[in-house]
Amino acid sequence: MTTWTVIADEAALTELLGEPTAAAANKERSALSDVDRDWLAASPFCMLATADADGRCDVSPKGDPAGQLVHVIDDHTIAIAERPGNRRADGYRNILANPHVGLNFLIPGRGDTLRVNGRARLVSDAPFFDAMVVKGHRPLLVVVVEIETVFFHCAKAFLRSQLWKPETWEPEAVVPRRAVLSQRLERPDDTIEELDAYYGPSYEERLYG
Repeated sequence: MTTWTVIADEAALTELLGEPTAAAANKERSALSDVDRDWLAASPFCMLATADADGRCDVSPKGDPAGQLVHVIDDHTIAIAERPGNRRADGYRNILANPHVGLNFLIPGRGDTLRVNGRARLVSDAPFFDAMVVKGHRPLLVVVVEIETVFFHCAKAFLRSQLWKPETWEPEAVVPRRAVLSQRLERPDDTIEELDAYYGPSYEERLYG
C-alpha cells in the first residue's frame, strides 16, 4: 500500500475526474415524471442499497414480474414488496437504524437505469398491499420510499460489461453451479444430489409461498 496514490479529499477527486457537465449535474428531480412511472412499470428488477447507523452497507436484489415490482403511491412515494426469502433481512435491519436508501431499477436489454434515492420505512400492512399480490400472495412487508432524488443513469457500465449480450454469457465457465457453491461454503453436510434437488425446478415453484 505504500506505493498507492490515495484520493483523500473532494478537491483531489475533482482534479482527477473533472467537473460534471451541466446536464449531468442538474438532472436530479424530486418527483416522478410520466416516463419514470413507465420505467418502473416495465422494470422487473432493482438493487436496494442501505447502510446501518455506523455506515456499514448492504445491497440487496429485489425482483418481481414487470408491473408488480413497484407500486407507485404518488409522485413522491413508491413501495417495493418483500417476498419469502432467507430471512436475514440485512437491508431491513439497516433501514430501522438509518432510513436513507438508494435504488437502481433495470429493464432487461436496456443499458440506462433509473436511480431513486430517498428515505424508507417498513410497512407490515396497508390497503395498497392488495395491488401487490403475485400468484395469490400478498407481500410479507413493504419498503415504502419517500423520494428525494430520481434520475436516469447512462448506459456506459452496461456497454463496457456487455451484460446483455448472450454471446458473452458463460454462467458456469469459471464459477460452479449454485449447488456446488452451497455445499462448499454454506451447507457442507448436504450432498450435491440433495442440493441439486433443492435448487431444481421446485425452487422456482416456492418463490411466493
